[in-house]
Amino acid sequence: MRTGHGLRVLSVYEGFFSGGARIVHTDVVLGLVEGGQRHGALSLHAEVHREATRQRMEDDACHRALTSAGVVVSALDRVHGTGHGISADFTGPELAETARAMAAADVILSLKEQPLALLNQAGLPRRPVVVCLHRSDPENQGRALDDLKAAIADGTVAACVCCAESTRAAYEAAGIPSELLHVIPNGVDLFRFRPDAARRLGFRTELGISAASPVVVFAARYDGMKNVPLFLASAREWLRDEPAGQVLMCGAGMTPANPALEADIVAAGLGPFRDRLRLLGVRRDMETVYAGADVVALTSSWGEAAPLCLIEGMMCGAVPVSTDVGDSAAIVTGHGILTAPDPVGIAAAWSEAAARRGALAPVLAASRERFSRTRMVASYAALIEGVVTGVGLDEGHVRS
Repeated sequence: MRTGHGLRVLSVYEGFFSGGARIVHTDVVLGLVEGGQRHGALSLHAEVHREATRQRMEDDACHRALTSAGVVVSALDRVHGTGHGISADFTGPELAETARAMAAADVILSLKEQPLALLNQAGLPRRPVVVCLHRSDPENQGRALDDLKAAIADGTVAACVCCAESTRAAYEAAGIPSELLHVIPNGVDLFRFRPDAARRLGFRTELGISAASPVVVFAARYDGMKNVPLFLASAREWLRDEPAGQVLMCGAGMTPANPALEADIVAAGLGPFRDRLRLLGVRRDMETVYAGADVVALTSSWGEAAPLCLIEGMMCGAVPVSTDVGDSAAIVTGHGILTAPDPVGIAAAWSEAAARRGALAPVLAASRERFSRTRMVASYAALIEGVVTGVGLDEGHVRS
């Protein structure tokens, strides 16, 4: 089996659609390719319908980034609808396509545990599998936890990467052997995600927002775990008390074309403030959006591990304000404000965070190395090499 620069790795995605886990995983793959590894990718679905959005693989930014870097991406001819779970009724041609992709790899990376419904099928090539875990609610994802346990019992899972300590704790509590769980915290490209006065001015000019207006950004897909109603209720309180305030919502489903979101906006009583609530949908320039904001907000109720929006926003100079979910407390403490799930308290925290943005800038700048993409990619490379060689896979070896 190859090691080092000749190592062949196959990433298996549930699908290419907007979301932090896919962004992180794709960035890891790109970093490993830059380091000399040979990577391919297989997607279980060529098209996904979720967050009130039709998301085709070819239109996805992660897919485009991989193919631009020379990574060969293939897909089973499937369309995935709403809800958790993946049908395990794979056809002969689908299994043959999967077998061909796996046979050309030394190691398999499964982006979260959902692809294990495919990888657990009998007759596929035996390859060590590294499962990349990005949530803190293993028992709230349909059959995925059972598929993970089955793959471990079968001996195919060599390691699990946890993007947060909360992920590690949750999966260990759910019965996953601790020696398989390795923590590699999320990181971002610090050259891309940084404070930028020119981007800030240009973005605000584009949207007609004055330099003095406080701006809150909410970057999330339209999903129950994100608690959009809580965010909107907080936005109502904040916009009422901040006459110049602006609220931006980015992500899949965050558009006027989503009737559920529009109903949430009406239910929150945001009618009088609708002109200061901007629905921007999926943006490919989040570094610009964050640079133009004062606060990056998260109101999630469950499931989060190491929310990418908080890290990206912080690195661009936006102050993070978050509910206490996953590793949010560890990320936010000392850099922003942790809140209870209360609209009045959250709105007050946004105002405080916006007012403290200048004072917190040196603190955010000093934390940049902790959230480095370089550190993250190097840790993944060490773990994958360890899976191949069997060296250095003691419990938590690559934790950083």
